[in-house]
Amino acid sequence: MCENARTESLASSSQTPAQPMTQLLTQHLQAFNLPPSATAWLVMLWDAIQLFDDVADADPITRDDLDTVIWATLVAMPSNPFFAHNAAVLLPVVGAMILKWQASDKVERAGHASAQSYMWRAGFYDVVLMVVQLVHGARYAADNAHFVLGLYGERLNDYLGEFQNA
Repeated sequence: MCENARTESLASSSQTPAQPMTQLLTQHLQAFNLPPSATAWLVMLWDAIQLFDDVADADPITRDDLDTVIWATLVAMPSNPFFAHNAAVLLPVVGAMILKWQASDKVERAGHASAQSYMWRAGFYDVVLMVVQLVHGARYAADNAHFVLGLYGERLNDYLGEFQNA
């Protein structure tokens, strides 16, 4: 069992301006006793998808954040030792994550946000679960999947409320 895993979600965790979401995610991922390169790769992926989502939504982004994600996606992530060793398994999961996000985004923009689109936005956690399984095996991943599920911070009612008020 993942005794150190935190059961609180990322969104419900107390967060100060000095503790950005990526630092909080890193702390949560460390509870799974992943190799540092696995955690680093997951955090870079998180940062990239958050920035890409901001771009898609026309939210403001800083040049520094953009430059960081450009470097991460084109240099740091592909050369990460954990990713390099496991790319054949990870790339299809990342691909599915992207396709699920695109489908969710499409139905949201059409005004049809639902419980299904809410769940498909959470493809990142499929990637986290796969990383846990690659590191510790299927039994450990199954025994601790509920902790990975607990990382998903957005609540269904909050998600649906965003689109009802838009």
